[in-house]
Amino acid sequence: MTDQATADLWSGERTETARRLLLAGVESFARRGYHATTTRDIATAAGMSPAALYIHFPSKAALLAEISRTGHRATLDLVERAEASAPGPVDQMRQLVEDFTVWHARGHTVGRIVNHELYALPEDAFAEVAGLRIRIEDTVRRIIEHGVAVGDFDVLDARTAARAVTSLGIDVARWYTDRSTETPEELGRRYGVLVLRMLGGPAA
Repeated sequence: MTDQATADLWSGERTETARRLLLAGVESFARRGYHATTTRDIATAAGMSPAALYIHFPSKAALLAEISRTGHRATLDLVERAEASAPGPVDQMRQLVEDFTVWHARGHTVGRIVNHELYALPEDAFAEVAGLRIRIEDTVRRIIEHGVAVGDFDVLDARTAARAVTSLGIDVARWYTDRSTETPEELGRRYGVLVLRMLGGPAA
């Protein structure tokens, strides 16, 4: 069953038919993996004939590329909003980690795909997604560097710390399910405290 965060990704941005195919692609890739999924699997999950897929997407790879681009753009928007949400790096980082964690918990289905099927992307789509990932990491690194500069954080290398922060959130999509005992919001708050402690900042 499609989680709500995934269902909301293409709300109003695509025709209903294309949206159904994208959601069916997410479900199929999550269940079987990209390489084991056929276009017939996707079309069947969407309640369509295989030929219907090609009206909206030239290939299975093009479908994966749109899923990956959309997921990464949503994540980039999230971290940039967190950076703009407060003047100080502690509050920025707390907001970023909470939102990043919540997104990967709520959108755990699409989160697994966009982070673990990277090398199945066509070359041009991979380059675009890699650029988005760099911008995400650079935003996190910038907040950490600001925190170090004003004495709020104490880390040896900001880029390594940024990768550790994003890795924590990304991994939530691997293990989180709708049966998990913690809500996404509870998990986000706990991860926020954990990350601030990891960066040598105030966790309260």
